[in-house]
Amino acid sequence: MTPLINAAAGSLGGLAAEQKSQDVTDWAARIGWVAGLLLLIALVYWLMREGWKWRGTLQGDLPELPQAPAEPGPARLALSGRYHGSTTAGQWLDRIVAQGLGTRSRAELTLTEQGLAVVRPGARDFFIPAGSLRGARLDAGIAGKVLAEGGLLVITWQLGDRLIDSGFRSDHAAEHTAWVDTLTELSGGPSDAAAHQHDTEGAR
Repeated sequence: MTPLINAAAGSLGGLAAEQKSQDVTDWAARIGWVAGLLLLIALVYWLMREGWKWRGTLQGDLPELPQAPAEPGPARLALSGRYHGSTTAGQWLDRIVAQGLGTRSRAELTLTEQGLAVVRPGARDFFIPAGSLRGARLDAGIAGKVLAEGGLLVITWQLGDRLIDSGFRSDHAAEHTAWVDTLTELSGGPSDAAAHQHDTEGAR
């Protein structure tokens, strides 16, 4: 074998060894990066969970949610859609998490003369007596959830001494207007809180 061939072979062997060594180094770096990312995600999740628990503790004075009567009467309106959360009335980012109101879910709404029944598969159902309804409006967001302008049905009601906004979106958004009209009539007219629309500028 000539010196030239020996030199070429040696060079190729060195490149192969260097490439193999480089591959091992890359995999170690990638594993470390992925592990660090997973730890960061776990930390963020833990902080969110603790914040949720802390907010629930602060809202521990919220009364138990009313239960639907055994005989609610004939339905005036019914709606299928999503429940997007509840906040202190007029404060669209002040989320309420106590009594299960912080859990977003599918929802089936039925309005009767006795009140509004909210059935939530996989989450806690609740009932708003007719005497606790304070009005309704169309809005763009609630509890950090922002939709198209008027894409959300926000119902204002009273639980204990607290006024609450609860946001729903029907599978058929054209139904929202009829709900606003009927709830306003049933509640005796919109309250100041129900008439208030928050400013979502900068939230989109």
